[in-house]
Amino acid sequence: MISFDEALNNILSHIHALGLEKVSLLESLGRVLAEDISAKRDIPPLDNSAMDGYALKFEDVQNTSPDHPVRLEVIEDLPAGFISTKKIEKGKAIRIMTGAPIPKGADTVIPVEETKREDRSVLIFKAAALDENIRKSGEDVRKGDRVISMGDTLRPAEVGMLASVGRSFVAVYQRPLVAILCTGDELVDVDGELDEVKIISSNSYTLAAQVMDCGAIPVQLGIAKDRREEIEEKLRQGIRADVLISSAGISVGDYDFVKDVMKNLGMEMVFWKVAMRPGQPLAFGTIGEKPVFGLPGNPVSSMISFEQFVRPSLLKMMGRRQLFRPVIEAILKEQIEKKPGSRYFIRGSVSFEKDKYFVTTTGEQGSGILRSMVRANGLIVIPEDQKIVREGEKVKVQLLDRNL
Repeated sequence: MISFDEALNNILSHIHALGLEKVSLLESLGRVLAEDISAKRDIPPLDNSAMDGYALKFEDVQNTSPDHPVRLEVIEDLPAGFISTKKIEKGKAIRIMTGAPIPKGADTVIPVEETKREDRSVLIFKAAALDENIRKSGEDVRKGDRVISMGDTLRPAEVGMLASVGRSFVAVYQRPLVAILCTGDELVDVDGELDEVKIISSNSYTLAAQVMDCGAIPVQLGIAKDRREEIEEKLRQGIRADVLISSAGISVGDYDFVKDVMKNLGMEMVFWKVAMRPGQPLAFGTIGEKPVFGLPGNPVSSMISFEQFVRPSLLKMMGRRQLFRPVIEAILKEQIEKKPGSRYFIRGSVSFEKDKYFVTTTGEQGSGILRSMVRANGLIVIPEDQKIVREGEKVKVQLLDRNL
């Protein structure tokens, strides 16, 4: 059995980013960019109006006021998308819409709310500063600027910037295909026929959902009974994916065949068993360069093992820089006791009160109590050598809820 840190470092040393692919603009959301993006022109390309109003000369309105408005002749109405061929002279103005290019001779825009139109003239009631309400050419982006860097995760803002610089397709890191197999004679699918000894294979769906939550693509291999031949048949299908995950069948029971079958398929075992709770019976190996994870069968053990080891691996394969969940310090609301020697991940409910984080457990912590994960928005991390954490002490909490 190896330590948690040794297991994580071992796994990540075997993980490499996948290849690249080109995707369309909207398909790029949430993906990791595999190229630098530079602007081919200034954005905006021309000085333009920041609002609806009147484009004019600053010298005409610098001394105006509500009591002494200035009257200017309106020589044109200019909508966005058009360039005026007229030049503004002293005593003249052009009615201009938001986004329309600033006409020649103009150096200020007065908002329409500060004016009153009278036939072919306009009254200006408010003075303005030079260049007021004018968006300058290139104030957002200059030609040649690198606007998004390789390795950045593309959010809605980045998608908008890609559109602004005219990129309809971009290179991103590929999303791994993750094959998932659950084993056990007692398991049936969600719509399967139940009796007193059968249980629904929730792991088939929690693991698939966790894979999707990472941005990877799950391939559900279904359920294999505790028979070598059936397990091998399904795992052979799974090794065509980029990552192979099995759940259950990796302990030392008479019907735990998964490790042996994986070895028969060419898996080189890197380690088996990690000093952590829950999730101790965890196997990791490779078939060629393909990572293979043997996760525990208990629902909570399976989910937490995925969180700590599979999730960062998938993120690394997709080119992500940030592999781990955020960790905060929170004040514990109850005493926790544990056995020394293993790192504990205890399901917790985190709250933010009076500028401080607080956390309490979600109740019973058995590795089969899936409801403890439903109630959790964080995992309380208790180090290997610690036996007791008392109420009021600070603890590290790995946040599961992005809203926190």
